[in-house]
Amino acid sequence: MEKMDYTLIFDGGSLGNPGPGYGSYLLVRNRDSKSRTQRLDFQEEMTSNQAEYRTLIAGLEDLVSTIRKVGRSPQGFSLEVRGDSRLILYQVARRWKTKKPHLMPLRDKVEELLEGFGSITLIWQRRDKSERVLGH
Repeated sequence: MEKMDYTLIFDGGSLGNPGPGYGSYLLVRNRDSKSRTQRLDFQEEMTSNQAEYRTLIAGLEDLVSTIRKVGRSPQGFSLEVRGDSRLILYQVARRWKTKKPHLMPLRDKVEELLEGFGSITLIWQRRDKSERVLGH
């Protein structure tokens, strides 16, 4: 299997559910393993699922912006997205329905951002793996 150009690992949550939302993501450029981690504090009450979606959106927007800054299009790149939330990944992949109205626009935004890439792969990983990489 050919290695993807980029890997994005994300995780979000809330202190209480709902509660203050937070998240982290790691972006890796796979050709040279250059990476950066971003921590997010949303400063507002949300569910853990909203925080997961918002973190994924922030990571995707960051990557799109980084690619465009050098005059390229995300369409020329492949992306692997990893997370420990089956709900988010399976809703985005349309394997599961998005029943909560407050999650639908977030799912739609993720889909819109992902459509800009040449190819994408969504991978669920165990929570302990996300915690090891992101620190929470």
